[in-house]
This record gives sequence, C-alpha cells and structure tokens, in this order.
Amino acid sequence: MKMRTGVLKRSKPALRRMALLVPVVLTAAAFSVQTDLTAERQGELLYILEQDCGSCHGLTMKGGLGPALVPERLQDVSAADLTAVILDGVPGTPMPPWRPLLSEQEALFMAQVLKSGDMVK
Repeated sequence: MKMRTGVLKRSKPALRRMALLVPVVLTAAAFSVQTDLTAERQGELLYILEQDCGSCHGLTMKGGLGPALVPERLQDVSAADLTAVILDGVPGTPMPPWRPLLSEQEALFMAQVLKSGDMVK
C-alpha cells in the first residue's frame, strides 16, 4: 500500500507539469498556421493589412471609416470569427469579402496578427 501511495505522490507533480504544458502546446498549435506560409507571403499579408485594411481601419489600426482593430477591441472576438469576417465581409457595410483573394489559412494569419497588436503603431 505504501508503494502505491509513493507512486501516487510522485505522479501528482508529473501531472502538474503536464498540465502546465497543455497551454503551451495549444498556443503553439494555434500559431502553427504561420509556419505554413512562406516569409514572403507573410510579408505580403502584412502589407495588405497595413495598406488595404489600413485604408478603412486607419494605418495605425485605431479606426477610421471602419472600427479600430486593436487588441482591446478584439479580445472578445475569436481568431476564427475574425477570420470569417475577413473572408466573408460584413453585409450592409463597406467591409468587403476577401475570400476571392485570400485562403482561410492566410486570413487566419491576418486575424492572429491583428489580435496580437503587432499592427498597432
């Protein structure tokens, strides 16, 4: 019986360590889409964000014709929902669908960049 108790005591720290790794693995998986895009394509997508998206949302992404795309405003919006808006636009607004020009992977990359705040100047 003591042996089992000893095994359980040793396994609890191991379980704790594994539990700490789960968020790291999930975060890495969420951003793994970026590695599938070439550095050149990522640069093109960043240019589109700055020039095309920036023409309505402001070059600093702090708003203009379209709403601000800053992390504080996007914190309650999932990357998947933001990706859908990028791809399909918002009917009845000036936000156009980008699906004819972007893949879902590319739109997800852009959504992740917007949520990170890297485009805010």
